[in-house]
Amino acid sequence: MKTIVICSGGLDSVSLAHKVAAENTLLALLSFDYGQRHKKELDFAAACAVRLNVPHHIIDIRAIGAHLTGSALTDDIAVPDGHYAEDTMKATVVPNCNAIMLAIAFGVAAAQKADAVATAVHGGDHFIYPDCRPGFIDAFQAMQNHATQGYADVTLHAPYVNGSKADIVTDGARHGTPFEETWSCYKGGMRHCGRCGTCVERREAFHLAAIADPTGYDDADFWLSATGGFVSAEVK
Repeated sequence: MKTIVICSGGLDSVSLAHKVAAENTLLALLSFDYGQRHKKELDFAAACAVRLNVPHHIIDIRAIGAHLTGSALTDDIAVPDGHYAEDTMKATVVPNCNAIMLAIAFGVAAAQKADAVATAVHGGDHFIYPDCRPGFIDAFQAMQNHATQGYADVTLHAPYVNGSKADIVTDGARHGTPFEETWSCYKGGMRHCGRCGTCVERREAFHLAAIADPTGYDDADFWLSATGGFVSAEVK
């Protein structure tokens, strides 16, 4: 399948890009600038496109993002520290963000005669991000079948939607993903902070996958206390 991968530059989407490049035909990477404070992630998406020798398209939706207020990723609100299973992490929700990005990606895919749009949503996202859940993925595909009927036939490819972050690390390693060339931290500093939800999840995932984590963290041990009260999906 000729596939466009939505690539933020994070561990999940870069691993997905390498997976698609190995298993299908990677047509291009599509990234979005929505005014996120960790915009540096887009540099890692660009590097991935160069590495995989495909075009990289950045769609500027900052004007839309400016109206999606109330998120720590776009507003002057502190990014909370801790585990994704804490209610405080809901501050990182950008309302309807994945739905908006996917709708644009499907339009691009239809115009470019692609067969699929791939997204790296996964099971660890389900707790706080409603547009990462299996029900949303299925409903979005059904909606797009109507939206492009008679013009295009584009499949929404979400291979990790029922998997864990550790599964992605394992799969990424299998496909040669250079994890050190990915960016997860929501705070967008010089190094990964090690304390925000996505840093904690990243560090935990490498541990559960039993794969060495090449990431440099400002607080490399915080994840131990942050995950102490939660049961990971892999051991439920």
